[in-house]
Amino acid sequence: MPLLDNEVLRTFVAIAECGTFTAAAKVVHRTPSALSMQIKQLEKILGKSLFVREPRQVRLTNDGEVLLAYSRRLLRLNQEAVEHFIAPALEGKVGFGTSDDVGTRILPEVLAQFARSYPAVLVDVVVGSSKQNLTKLDAGELDMVLVTVSERVRGIRGEVVHEEPLVWAGKEGSSAYLNKPLPIAVAHEGCAWRQMTLLALENAGTPYRIAYTCEHCSGQEAAMIADLAVAPFPLSLVRLPLKQIVSDDLPEIGRYQLALVRRGSNPLNNALAAHVKSAFQNLQ
Repeated sequence: MPLLDNEVLRTFVAIAECGTFTAAAKVVHRTPSALSMQIKQLEKILGKSLFVREPRQVRLTNDGEVLLAYSRRLLRLNQEAVEHFIAPALEGKVGFGTSDDVGTRILPEVLAQFARSYPAVLVDVVVGSSKQNLTKLDAGELDMVLVTVSERVRGIRGEVVHEEPLVWAGKEGSSAYLNKPLPIAVAHEGCAWRQMTLLALENAGTPYRIAYTCEHCSGQEAAMIADLAVAPFPLSLVRLPLKQIVSDDLPEIGRYQLALVRRGSNPLNNALAAHVKSAFQNLQ
């Protein structure tokens, strides 16, 4: 059974993410022709075609999509193993703030991997709104936070680590979206999802009323499950008994982003940030 070379897998991932051999070559610091030879050898080993070559870009085949997931896992495991043995022995405490949406979905994996790599580091997790967590960060109470921002915001503070569309969600078989004015469940003032949703409704001239306001996603879910309102929700979080509501009467909301904001740069912050970014890459 042949073994897969991590360097070749790193090249493969770079091409998949960049969309061209030329752009990927700059990432891995090799020539496009060298990358082409690596991929041809990889396809020969696996007996599968991994990319569809088009005039200005390449895209993954179905087999390529499968290999991409494996490659990211293998590279992450390799990094974790190396860090365990040769990473500096870190100890201390990191305060990490996140909201209760997509951020909390990655936390179990992040914390488990981080604990294996740095068992002497304590991660203190605080769940709150982006506004609250940024205030705590600036006050020195937290070391890094995941904040929700609109794609329309310019000069985003921090580093964008995740992006996906906000969609209309409601209970499966919902009738709430048929009501006039439209009943919606949103977070309190200052939430990027709320701002994006209200702007989309106002631009479309759609009559609405804020039926429920809540601090956390669980409150929005409760209103939707009771079929009392619809709500803006990340596509990745829409799962039974909820479903995406598609209607000509509902305007497109847009995409939102998650940004990782750090208070200074130090080994502890950098190590945890690397694990967070790696986890979000695996959501893609």
